[in-house]
Amino acid sequence: MQSGKSVTLAMDTSGSPLLLALEKDGKIYAVRRKGVKQEKLLFPALHTLLAKAGVSLNELGRIFLIRGPGRFTGIRISLTFASMLKSLNQTEVRAATLFEAVRFQTVSSRSFKNWQRQNPAGALAVVLHAFREEYFLQIFDEQQAGPAWLSREELLARLAAYGRPLFVAGSDKDGHSLAGLLGDLYPLADSKSCKLQPARLLAMAQDARWEKDALEPLYLKPARFELVNPV
Repeated sequence: MQSGKSVTLAMDTSGSPLLLALEKDGKIYAVRRKGVKQEKLLFPALHTLLAKAGVSLNELGRIFLIRGPGRFTGIRISLTFASMLKSLNQTEVRAATLFEAVRFQTVSSRSFKNWQRQNPAGALAVVLHAFREEYFLQIFDEQQAGPAWLSREELLARLAAYGRPLFVAGSDKDGHSLAGLLGDLYPLADSKSCKLQPARLLAMAQDARWEKDALEPLYLKPARFELVNPV
């Protein structure tokens, strides 16, 4: 972080709700805004957050982003904002995927640690609602397979075929529990682990591992409602 700039901003504009969190002198401030037009929500929410904390953009020494997956425009707006501050103010930028953030929160939970002790060969799967009856999936194991965008049927089939115990974290449409989708087939993370927490994002911002690919978006598949017919 640049000398003299001790304020950290964490941002998730990949979907609804938009989340902004700021840490100054050990105190955390946060703003959430529901809606899918993040390009319209970001700057009013940011103005509110900065006013609450009593800081200016020039004081931001580090920005931490969620770089996807999610709505194309939502991801792009935070990356553009961070790139601008990096260029103009030398603000440090770090970023993680939404999968990585949910994993970070889940692995420290008591329920996952208890499950892991009983299932040392098991793995963590992060499932996130994408669009209608489609879902994002990433399984964290030694194979390090990339994330995927799957139909509901494809998702259920892939989980069933995995062949090892799975602990599942994530959320369904509108942030609802995955219980409606998965029933009692798998142990599920608690709701606090699945909803992004300001303090946890700001904790991730302190780790230098998230500097790599910080301004590279994770676009798994264009959202259908943003496709444009060729002229």
